[in-house]
Order: sequence, then C-alpha cells, then structure tokens
Amino acid sequence: MKAFLDENFLLQTETARILYHQYAKQMPIIDYHCHLPPDQIAENKSFENLTQIWLYGDHYKWRAMRTNGINESYCTGNQSDYDKFEKWAETVPYTLRNPLYHWTHLELQRYFDVQDILNPSTAKEIYEKCTALLQTPAYSVRGLLDKMNVKVVCTTDDPTDSLEYHQAILAEGIDLKVLPTFRPDKAMAVENTANFIAYVAKLESVTNTSIGDIDTYLAALKQRHDFFASLGGKLSDHGLEQIYAEDYTDEEIATIFTKIRGGENLNLTEQLKFKSAMLVHFAIWDWEKGWTQQFHLGALRNNNIRAMRELGPDTGWDSIGDFDQAKALSKFLGKLDNSNQLAKTILYNLNPRDNELMATMIGNFNDGSVAGKIQFGSGWWFLDQKDGMERQINALSNMGLLSRFVGMLTDSRSFLSFPRHEYFRRILCNILGNDIENGELPNDIAWTGKIVQDICYNNAKEFFGF
Repeated sequence: MKAFLDENFLLQTETARILYHQYAKQMPIIDYHCHLPPDQIAENKSFENLTQIWLYGDHYKWRAMRTNGINESYCTGNQSDYDKFEKWAETVPYTLRNPLYHWTHLELQRYFDVQDILNPSTAKEIYEKCTALLQTPAYSVRGLLDKMNVKVVCTTDDPTDSLEYHQAILAEGIDLKVLPTFRPDKAMAVENTANFIAYVAKLESVTNTSIGDIDTYLAALKQRHDFFASLGGKLSDHGLEQIYAEDYTDEEIATIFTKIRGGENLNLTEQLKFKSAMLVHFAIWDWEKGWTQQFHLGALRNNNIRAMRELGPDTGWDSIGDFDQAKALSKFLGKLDNSNQLAKTILYNLNPRDNELMATMIGNFNDGSVAGKIQFGSGWWFLDQKDGMERQINALSNMGLLSRFVGMLTDSRSFLSFPRHEYFRRILCNILGNDIENGELPNDIAWTGKIVQDICYNNAKEFFGF
C-alpha cells in the first residue's frame, strides 16, 4: 500500500516519477490568471493567523462546510477565526475524494511542512504551528510566492480599477512580475440599467472625461485598455455564460447606448446586440496590442436567491451551466479571423460535455502564425481537479496538440493555492508516463521531458511574451 501524499503522489509508474522529479518539479510558475489582491502583494502583507489566509473568501471550503451541516456564521459570519478553523478541521475528514482533501494537505505540507492529517484532534496543533510561521518574514505574501517559485502573477482587474498597487510594485522594481488583466464584464452588463449608469459614471471619473454617446464610451474604455498595457498588461479576460455573436450595425449600437444612458431598460435583443458589439471592440484592441484574450465560459452564477441577497456574489452559490456554445463561438472567432483581427485566444470550458467541442473549435482558427494561437484552457473552477484535468488533457491530446498547451493556473484568491500547479504537473507526468510504459509512446525521456517542461512553463513564457 502506498503512503498518502508521499513524494510519488499520483505518479503510478517509474517513468512518471522520472518525468515529474527530473523535469517538471523544478520549473518556475507563471500564474497567468488569478484573483490575488494586488494591494496585498504591494504591501507584502503578513496574515495574523491560518484562518485569515486560508478560509477568508474561499467559497470552495464554504460549500463543503455548508454541506457538512456547518452554520453560515462559521463560513461568512462573525465567529472567531479559531472557531471557524475548528469547523473546517471538523469538515476535512468528510471531504474524502473531493479535491479539497488533496489541496488541503498539499498546502499544509508544501508551505508549513505539516505532515499530519487535519481533523479535530490535530486542529489546535496545526493552527498554532502555521499561525506562528505566518508571523515570520518568510511567510509574508511575497515570501510565500517565492517559496513556490512564482515568477509572474496576472491579477484580474476591472477597467475602472486605479491599478495604483501595480504601479507601486512596478516602481519598486522587484523580480516578481505582477501584471493587470483587463476584465471588462461590467462594461457590457446592460441587463441592469441602474448599475450600468453607475458604472459609466465611475468610468467618467477615472478617465476624467464626459461620456454622452457610444463613441465617447468606447474612447474612455480604450484609454483604460491603453493604461493597462502601459503597466505591462498582456491579457484580457471575460467571464461569460456563453459568447455573444448577434448581428448588429453601428447605428443600432449607438441608439442602444443612448437609450440605456437615458435610463431606459433594454429588451433582450438589444442587450445581446450591445454585448456582441462590445466583445468585438475588446477583441480588436487585444489584437492590436498583441495581447491574449481569455474567455471563461459556462458558469451558472448566483443560483441561490436568498444567499445572493444576504451575502452577495462569489460566496459559493454557483454551478456548471448547460449553455449552447458552438455556433456563437464559431461565429465570433470567425468574424475576427475573417478580418485578420483575431488575437491569441484561450477558451476555458466549465461543462465537461463540451470538452471535445472546445478542443475541435480551437483547430478551426489556428492559422500557423503562432504556435498554439488558439488554446483550450486548463480545467477550471469545478474542473480543476484530477478527473477534470485528465479529461481536458485527453480531449486536447486527441483533437489538437497537447505539446503546445500553455498549462496550468490557479484562478484563485488565495496565496496558498499554488500547489495546484504541482497537482497538475503530477497528473500530466502520470498520463505521459503511463503511455510510455504501455508502449503507446516511445521511451524517449529527453523529448517527453522537454514537452513536460514546455507545458509547465516554457510555452506560457513564449506565448505571453514574459
């Protein structure tokens, strides 16, 4: 019987172990999509205790705790930090076969050298040890990033964000790159008129402009896009249920903007036309700058009306959606490709039924100009676990070129989430190692090891131009 989470965790063959330990393990990390708060990096924050760095804002853990019968006051409520941690420790033994079980113990091992299993009987000792370490300089947020060999972090930022902390980090001249990512979802969210009008007002304030029509609106957003680029930004990101690709004319979009700017509600057709037009504008700006556009598709958000009202978004009430993806995605990418304005693109899929759809869609628009120009992104959110990663890797292998894949990311708000890169690397090496030992790939360790290193780091470094 193998020991739990030993050095050969997830590595089922000797070849897999060689690929991981000799090729993958030492590669640096480029985390090109995450939600880490840049102010905490700029200030090199130190956390007071393990709960604050581990449980605050972690809706993965909150969902598990609620399912285990834990009261909301221990998740998002006002219970003490230690009491919240105790309830998490009480829940962990019941997360067997959930990826949280692996992530929890990987994080305890890699950051704090805690080898014990977290449960009620070990909770106090683990909490005290980790909290004590968090008080030392090596466990500030930059120390934690350095411990995981992280070279690049791309945060996720609204066009109206000041980016003051990115400016401060850049001015400091540290080796770690912390770059903003342009996430304009709110700039096209016209389903709520009042919220959109408030957003336009905020955009006016940060750009010091007056927005009265679609042209001045686009000019203000373009000004922010340029500002992101001036601070090293190289990516945009969109969190959408599905791509919008309705037909429209410029005159229609101008009329729609005037209507909503005047406080009128838009009908569904008008909403879809406006969103479609905005996506095209954003995509062309990305193409002009040589950026990469990312599309996170398929989440059905805020399902629990009561929880949304009481707790707000991003508190753990989202799920996989069953949206049609293919036709609109083909139409959108095809429109840009037809005018030679299609930027490098990453498509992230949340519904595993659509894996092969995405893996074949990227092949329609890989034009030979850039290796892997259109990417099928790594398994994300509900799919960034062993089965989800294996399915994504297999679909990409069967339908495209796994060797040109830009690899893993955390998509996380936690500074303790970087062992997810290790998790992915072990899974990747295990798949390739099994294929070699089964005679399905040649026993060319040097070449396969190079491919592993490319997927872990080199491909992303070249693709994004870091």
